Amino acid sequence: MWDQLSPTAPYVTGEYTFFPIWECLTIFLLRYSPETFCKCPLLTPPSSRHVAYLTLSLFLIIYALFSQYIRNHLHLSEPPLAVLYGILLGPSVLRIIVPQHWGFKDEDDEIVQEITRVIVAIQCFAVGIELPKHYFKRHWNSVLWFLGPIMAFSWAVTALFAALIFKTSIPTALIIGACLSPTDPVLAASVLAKSRFSERVPSRLKNLLSAESACNDGVSFPFLFIRIVALKYTNGGEAFKEWFLITVLWQCVVGLSIGLVIGNCANKMFRFSDTNHAISKPSFVVFYLLLALLCVGVGSILGSDDFLVAFGAGVGFGHDGWFSKKTHELPFPTIIDMMLNSSLFIFFGALIPWKKFVPRDITPYCGPRQLILFLILVLLFRRIPIVLALKRFIPDLRTYREALFCGHFGPMGVGALFLAMEARSELEPPGTFRYGDQRHKPATPFSDRDEAIHLVCPVICFVVMGSTFVHGLSTVAISVGGHYSRKKGERAPLLGQETEGLEAMDHEEGNGDSEPDVSGSETEVRPPSPKDTKKKKKAQGLEGSSSQDERRNGLAGS
Repeated sequence: MWDQLSPTAPYVTGEYTFFPIWECLTIFLLRYSPETFCKCPLLTPPSSRHVAYLTLSLFLIIYALFSQYIRNHLHLSEPPLAVLYGILLGPSVLRIIVPQHWGFKDEDDEIVQEITRVIVAIQCFAVGIELPKHYFKRHWNSVLWFLGPIMAFSWAVTALFAALIFKTSIPTALIIGACLSPTDPVLAASVLAKSRFSERVPSRLKNLLSAESACNDGVSFPFLFIRIVALKYTNGGEAFKEWFLITVLWQCVVGLSIGLVIGNCANKMFRFSDTNHAISKPSFVVFYLLLALLCVGVGSILGSDDFLVAFGAGVGFGHDGWFSKKTHELPFPTIIDMMLNSSLFIFFGALIPWKKFVPRDITPYCGPRQLILFLILVLLFRRIPIVLALKRFIPDLRTYREALFCGHFGPMGVGALFLAMEARSELEPPGTFRYGDQRHKPATPFSDRDEAIHLVCPVICFVVMGSTFVHGLSTVAISVGGHYSRKKGERAPLLGQETEGLEAMDHEEGNGDSEPDVSGSETEVRPPSPKDTKKKKKAQGLEGSSSQDERRNGLAGS
């Protein structure tokens, strides 16, 4: 191909010919494949992984350069942009990022699953630390409503839609409902991160959504495994025993307890090291990430719920607000969003199995129309009706606009992908699953187990893609809609640049915190120390004496 080029002014030296760089780039883009560009004799042929390093870092650099403008003026977050970037560079369009060509072996789905496991666990740990101190002592009632009735309703309604639209069996539909019932902590953190839009939302609601998203990824395991064990076991007694003893007690209850113990022990060790000046500031970041990875390792080795272990460790580590106060100026969440979360969403965009979004023999009712209808119904009825109905029982929801907001912002993302891959790995015989491939070919007639293996992943991927765009762009819609809902004289000079709190929400003093005196490091009202009290009294005494002197001088003058 390089011999067929006809550049206007090639530079020939010896046996090599140098062409203008713009022509090399043009040929590279026109041929859609990085391998074409690698045929130049002067270049070492890079692998598709090397090209992915270039394109991935390029996206993150461009976003970092304009992040303030994108977040505060365009009201956009990273996930929808990252997924769109991954789709464009993925195997279906430009074929620049092709994960299937990265040398993955048969267990490549296990690699994807472990990547999502680590990132979700780190995000759960981060949420546990970023929550206000002693948060669950004051707000356990509100969080419990979201983890109990609301999550169970989401599971049942989503399963009902799956059974009716895809005409699948009840166990398969319940597995799909369990994967989509939790709120994703990665996507929720990206949408509600520090920005001009998030500052208009009461902190009370942001903390509630963050706490719910970090908890329910682990709480969703009982919902998921109740149908998996039903498909794996023919004896009902053995199935219930497996589900209750292993899933509920060991994975959830014991996992959360282990996380709390790890977090409290780490808090004491960290305090001791900092008091004795044995740890440096840069080590704070290392300790933060390594403790989250330690929780993943402990949870995986013990067979407990990794997410609950990580979240419990985060809550135990930051329960008193001391770590948040020490690291208030260190942007941990921003680093995680930029490096880990954005990279994962690009990776997801390149991995979307478009060929499975059409009817097949084993999934004849899984087509584009069914998937779009299912996505719309899930977004409208999965959370919004039940949150509005239970608004008067949830203390942190004070208006119906707040209930509508919390009902809408229940994104489905990385956590749902992990649960789908966990379900498939549990149902399918080991060593037969390759992501995006069809190596497992069950014999007809297809069983419920075979149907679940081939239907769950495509449905979850499509819903996650739709949820990423809908919830990621909701901030734009809310900002623009709020702008035009105001009278002309009350609108901001630029479109969607209002800074006041969102309408019909309770924005009381303390930025929406229910108890500002105990609500964390950022809005904490610290009780005055004895030194502060003495200084205040001394200042008051000086002010009183000066005012008395002024009165005396005034009387003498008169």
